[in-house]
Amino acid sequence: MKEFFKYVLATIVGVLALSLIGTFLMFIVIGAIVASSEKDVTVAEQSMLVIDLSQSIVDRAPNDPFEDLELPGIFSSVKTIGLDNISKSLEKAVDDDRIKGIYLKLSTTNGGMASVEEIRNALIAFKDSCDKPIYACADQMILDQKGYYVATVADQIVLHPEVSLDFRGLSGELTFFKNALDKLGVEMQIIRGPNNKFKAAVEPFMLDKMSQENREQRLVYMNSLWNHMLKGIAEARGISVEDLNALADEVQTFKKAAAMVENGLIDAVKYRDEVLDDMREITGIEGTEGVPIVDVKAYAKAPVKGKTKKYSRNKIAVIYASGEIGAALSAGEGINGDKLGKEIRKVRQDSAYKAIVLRVNSPGGAVFDSETIWREVKLAAEEKTLVVSFGDVAASGGYYISCPADKIVASPNTITGSIGIFGQIPNFGELMNDKLGITTDAVGTNEHSSFISLSRPMTPYEKQRMTQYISIGYDTFLSHVADGRGMTKEQVDNIGQGRVWSGENAMEIGLVDEFGGLEDAIELAAEMEGLEDYRTIALPELPNPFEEMFKLGGNAKARILKGELGDKYRYYEYMKKAAGMNGIYARMPYDIYLN
Repeated sequence: MKEFFKYVLATIVGVLALSLIGTFLMFIVIGAIVASSEKDVTVAEQSMLVIDLSQSIVDRAPNDPFEDLELPGIFSSVKTIGLDNISKSLEKAVDDDRIKGIYLKLSTTNGGMASVEEIRNALIAFKDSCDKPIYACADQMILDQKGYYVATVADQIVLHPEVSLDFRGLSGELTFFKNALDKLGVEMQIIRGPNNKFKAAVEPFMLDKMSQENREQRLVYMNSLWNHMLKGIAEARGISVEDLNALADEVQTFKKAAAMVENGLIDAVKYRDEVLDDMREITGIEGTEGVPIVDVKAYAKAPVKGKTKKYSRNKIAVIYASGEIGAALSAGEGINGDKLGKEIRKVRQDSAYKAIVLRVNSPGGAVFDSETIWREVKLAAEEKTLVVSFGDVAASGGYYISCPADKIVASPNTITGSIGIFGQIPNFGELMNDKLGITTDAVGTNEHSSFISLSRPMTPYEKQRMTQYISIGYDTFLSHVADGRGMTKEQVDNIGQGRVWSGENAMEIGLVDEFGGLEDAIELAAEMEGLEDYRTIALPELPNPFEEMFKLGGNAKARILKGELGDKYRYYEYMKKAAGMNGIYARMPYDIYLN
């Protein structure tokens, strides 16, 4: 028996020792990764700067040295590319003799239309500033329309012989859950603001197909986006808009790349070895040597002689507001009203900051958080120059928090508007009673003590009170926009009612002031404030990646789920919000949304 316990004890000690050694080694590896990410990047002579459009395009590059690792269950395989890094890299590459040209790596573009527009405009500015070539190549099965739109500014567009150009016009498909919820015995009780007939975020839970109003608004803004795209392609490729539409009607998808040369959409069909030969010619490399490359993520950190800006006491705060407002606990990426409000307040109270640029990329969210942020934006705009820059989407709550700004800058392809409000209360009564056999009962001290329950339908009184509350919320939204944009509430209501617009449409109806990207908004803020020299400070500060890795909360869980679900992750969040599982319902069994 003694021998048995001796061996058991030895085994336990051995396992513990191995675990400690493994943990120690893991910390050494992680420390080495973090340390290496902080070193200066070395750029070889005769290099090509690579912009990989297959990566997920975000406004601001994350501070994540673990992103390029792929460990199952911990690190996501989804890589990101920041618009800030692209802009910074292209600006530096103009005068950097080590960079001989730009290589656009094309595939299915993982980014919104406004992001694509900003990249394209940055490439045009690069071409206007130097004579270095832009070479666009797709060798990954499908080149989508957004990637192609960016590629049309290149000096040469090349496709692998087996790559297909997906050119067929824009379309959008919605998923509706009503029939599934009916079968489960779940009723989504929806109340929209007065005449908010275009407020379509709730339609998947109340209809089995698009309403006529939703179909109308989607066609209007999609036609706006498509026509803008076609104008850019037509100018770059020398093909009329009419001919481009004819090609789209024929559907170019799954045609051989050689057919794209014949119709003028691309310049050449080449294998990878032939593309490499082109790269050698551009960079001046002889023989069969490889071509040095550097991606924008690394190059953005690389020192470039003559490109270091002089220190300035004048600061412009660039505050990023990305994601859904009223951050869901499981998402790890939303906009928290208190936190963002505090960030804006700190900048307002700091005299070193002369202006604020608020970068908004949000579909909306909870009213309470939106109102919290709106108040801080309004107070800041009363004391400092404040310009808002719209990203891919700045709708509903995203517009709510932006309307007090001195100026709003948007892309023609930004999705914005959706000035409206709704509330949703799920009723799980049938699911619980009839499907699961779970019953509930309640007592209360007053007539309406059990005001709104998840286990029964709303009473007429509850519905009346809820409708009144929603109506007041919509009126508040109208008042904020009217005050910020110099319009009457009636004028705002006419273009509101929950309707979504493209940036181009929004300019026509007075919801935005100028077209442009983030850099244009920064320049406008400096001009309005009369600043000849300034430096920008990106806020909020990015979290420490080492600390984030070991958090057991939303960020870690979201990283794992996104790695597993990919672009289907949004459905997971969608259903969680619909079921009221986003943390808000811990306080009350309903919420009011600006989505």
